[in-house]
Amino acid sequence: MSENNKFGLDLIAINKNEQIRKLRTASDKLADKVTASAGSTPFLVFNLVWFVSWVLINTGTFGEKYVFDEYPFGFLTMVVSLEAIILAVFVLISQNRQSKRSEIRLELDYITDLQADAEITAIMSMLERLAEKQGIAVDDLIVDLEKNQRRIQREHPITKKDLED
Repeated sequence: MSENNKFGLDLIAINKNEQIRKLRTASDKLADKVTASAGSTPFLVFNLVWFVSWVLINTGTFGEKYVFDEYPFGFLTMVVSLEAIILAVFVLISQNRQSKRSEIRLELDYITDLQADAEITAIMSMLERLAEKQGIAVDDLIVDLEKNQRRIQREHPITKKDLED
């Protein structure tokens, strides 16, 4: 029994980020690293320097002996296309992972809500018993609680349109 809890109940908090971190595979980590670096300013600067250098070299700016991909730069076009394909695949992998992470967070939120509901129900039962034992009427408070619950459900309905977004 915990010192802080006289009821012998140990409440468990779920760390969503830790749960998601535990589920990551090596390929997930690689995809995240590639996507993070490809979406950075240094990557942009590197690509700009690389493209400008390629064009300058292959237009003969540093001498004709250094030209290896004459205008219209067919080899550069192929390399850039391959880079775009590979980066697009990594972005899609990361987006799929983000979607899975969101689903896991939602499931963990639901579990947390169920735990909170069980705890609140236990607390409400204890309060009702205490009020009954002390002869305190709480019927009006319970009616108010029910009204508030119905109002919340009315003000925040879930519709088919919500599922489409």
